[in-house]
Amino acid sequence: MTASGLQRLEDELRHLKSEERPAVIRAIAEAREHGDLSENAEYHAARERQSFIEGRVLELEEIVSTAEVIDPSKLSGDQVKFGARVTLIDEETEKEVRYQIVGVYEADIKQGLLSISSPLAKSLIGKSLGDTVSVPAPGGDRSYEITSVVYA
Repeated sequence: MTASGLQRLEDELRHLKSEERPAVIRAIAEAREHGDLSENAEYHAARERQSFIEGRVLELEEIVSTAEVIDPSKLSGDQVKFGARVTLIDEETEKEVRYQIVGVYEADIKQGLLSISSPLAKSLIGKSLGDTVSVPAPGGDRSYEITSVVYA
């Protein structure tokens, strides 16, 4: 995992513990004041939200405590490894895309953060600048040429 990915998870954990958890406890207390809990939709919704928050807190605590942080700026070369920022050209459409290969828990394709476990990342790992990779996709295989590999 990258340091920024770990920071985002730690921020989410802090937010859940300091804001979401107290808010849901207040919502449960308020719903209890309305009387009969068996038919109280607000109470059940608040309990469901509490269950989600507690589950996510446990999940984040586990991830954060076992995370291994890798600093991509200390890596170099033209071979694709974890942390690399890779620029690709889709050989069919000539469209250029940029991704950084990151850990599973920090992946966000909309932000250009590609999970190390994704088919595209698996195809890219170990390849070098100028190589072409073929990636299985729902509409058939896609081919990409690696035009840039940067570690920053």
